[in-house]
Amino acid sequence: GVCPSTPDLHPETDVYWCTADVGWITGHSYVAYAPLINGATQVIYEGTPDSPHKGRWWEIVEKYKVSILYTAPTAIRTFMKWGKEIPAKSDLSSIRVLGSVGEPINPEAWMWYREVIGGNAGKNGERKENPAPIVDTWWQTETGAQMIAPLPGVTATKPGSAQVPLPGIAVDVVDEAGESVPNGSGGYLVIREPWPAMLRGIWNDPERFKETYWSRFETMYFAGDGAKKDEDGDIWLLGRVDDVMNISGHRLSTAEIESALVSHPAVAEAAVVGAADETTGQSVVAFVILRGAAVDTGDAIVQELRNHVGKEIGPIAKPKTILVVPELPKTRSGKIMRRLLKDVAEGREVGDATTLADNTVMAQITSSLETRNQALAASRSQHGG
Repeated sequence: GVCPSTPDLHPETDVYWCTADVGWITGHSYVAYAPLINGATQVIYEGTPDSPHKGRWWEIVEKYKVSILYTAPTAIRTFMKWGKEIPAKSDLSSIRVLGSVGEPINPEAWMWYREVIGGNAGKNGERKENPAPIVDTWWQTETGAQMIAPLPGVTATKPGSAQVPLPGIAVDVVDEAGESVPNGSGGYLVIREPWPAMLRGIWNDPERFKETYWSRFETMYFAGDGAKKDEDGDIWLLGRVDDVMNISGHRLSTAEIESALVSHPAVAEAAVVGAADETTGQSVVAFVILRGAAVDTGDAIVQELRNHVGKEIGPIAKPKTILVVPELPKTRSGKIMRRLLKDVAEGREVGDATTLADNTVMAQITSSLETRNQALAASRSQHGG
């Protein structure tokens, strides 16, 4: 579970930095264990990326000559929102491998990460001829270690795809009946054979262990992720199966719609949920953070973004509601808590938010929603209806 091949680690020469919180599985496996077992020199940093200023991480990379950087898509999208001028002030020429973990990385963030961070060869605008490769890793708390990832220098990478299982890992994408799907099709991500870092149970609750991971396909491990194989057989993660919405009988992935929104130049981050809808079963509700330079033009930006999603995916995927918000509810490890957004979208009292990094976020989002509803009500009364 601590194989040095995924990030191409050379302990004698590399300086490795995994930015994960140590309380999260990535912090366990790839801050506490793997670097030490492999004898690597590593940076451990406690603090936020914007304190004392927004260039803090890049200052650290330059100072300690970090050569392998392993972080999450949420962090990358935050840096995109702040603008590429900030990392451009630092010399990031030491970086030779970039890693991503925690959720599927959308192609726009992947390209930005590679070009802006991986291509930086100095603080005077120098560029690397070959930007650092990106290792997009899929794994889970339950798997203990990386399971699907391209190998640097071996796999020709694709923006947004975790691509291939690591040697010895038997990953497959199957249909409802547990049969392998052909290339070009989607389904459920399963692991067919045991692996070294595998979970052995849930503390004091063997029934829950069986129910959670083994009830859908009895002989295969399934932990709730959807995936598709492309025409080459490479694997693309679609997010949690419970993040797949059913809109008028069409199955749509929240990750797909989020990616379409983030591909618009005005959008820095997006989170999409399916809200109960009397007419269509579920409707798409999107929460977006605009980039630093973009202006919230109210209905105009909402209409533009709806049309953009329609053009990228199809009319059925157009969000019924788009809310421009100042921030999204994230845990300390950078994961977006979509269930809280679903509570807001369905007009419920917001559930347990104790694990949020910033506990004021939900109040900010609720107030954005109230302001929008008041504006809608006012415009309706002006138009007599």
